[in-house]
Amino acid sequence: MPRSGLTRRPQLADEVAAHLRNMITSGEVRAGEFLRLDQIAADLGVSVTPVREALAALRGEDMVELEPRRGYVVQPLSRQDVEDMFAVQSDLACTLVGRATLRLTAEDVQRFTAINDDLLRAAEAADAAELERLEYEFHRAINLVAQSRKLSWLLRNVSVYLPQHFYSTDAEWRFGAVRSHKKLLRALHRGDVEAAMAETRKHVLDSGARLIAHLEEIGMWSQD
Repeated sequence: MPRSGLTRRPQLADEVAAHLRNMITSGEVRAGEFLRLDQIAADLGVSVTPVREALAALRGEDMVELEPRRGYVVQPLSRQDVEDMFAVQSDLACTLVGRATLRLTAEDVQRFTAINDDLLRAAEAADAAELERLEYEFHRAINLVAQSRKLSWLLRNVSVYLPQHFYSTDAEWRFGAVRSHKKLLRALHRGDVEAAMAETRKHVLDSGARLIAHLEEIGMWSQD
């Protein structure tokens, strides 16, 4: 397990949970593997407490299960599970983009464009952490314009299951995301709801197809 040197902050358990969630959804750890608290804490440079809290949270998400006297074990993640996650994300994201398209102003589009310009610079610099932050900020800025708080909350909770580091370290995906955003921005500028929703759906489902291809390549479901 890679050492990422997570810093000590109040939300540390959430960061550990995100790290482990990414490992599970990217196939770095597989169903049936045990996640050892001491080992995870040592690898991440944190105490056992946030790791325990993170694993308890993941248990509530059906990502891991606690076996008496043995510890936390990774639960199965099927191809259907992955397809379902992206299908739900696609539907929610499209609804939000459609609503945002009808509400946004020219100033909003300029703001989104500035974020995407920063995203391009992060992609060119292969700055994974900055790219992940800006990708989140780009879509969050659009979703806020939709003025649908609960729907945005639902989308955010679905999106946490996407292994962000898997995408941000892939050069093809990085530049593909920037191109997709530019197409979306053109649709938003025109006020074209259908085109904005179509590009959003393509962006999400292409990301899903990329992850599924990766999981198949590493033999995630070879024994199914």
